[in-house]
Amino acid sequence: MPASKQRLQPRNRKRPLKSRDTFADRLETAAKAKEAQLARARAKDPAKDPEFAARQEARAAAAYARQEREAERQITKLAEREKESAERDARKAAEIALEAERAGRVTRQQAENLVAQKAARDARYAARKARKK
Repeated sequence: MPASKQRLQPRNRKRPLKSRDTFADRLETAAKAKEAQLARARAKDPAKDPEFAARQEARAAAAYARQEREAERQITKLAEREKESAERDARKAAEIALEAERAGRVTRQQAENLVAQKAARDARYAARKARKK
């Protein structure tokens, strides 16, 4: 068939409109089509499908397993955070103890230096007194 004649033919019309179709006829046809579509949908109702319940149970089981895994992950995460927090606190306590020890050592060193300076000053004072006599 030539391409020019092909274009003149109606495309993909299921039912060509008749010139004598009235508005009421079209409404009736639409209602019948809607009813047929509803009948097909009812026939495919998943509640009537015997495998539907099995699929629903499998989905529920998978969802439950997924929730269990998520809960386990959350528990593991919390335990890891607690462990890291405890380790961090232990390191901080050790650092504070080390700093206190250093501070004590410095204070002791300063006290010893003061005692040595006082002893040297007293020795100079005693030597000066001895020279004057």
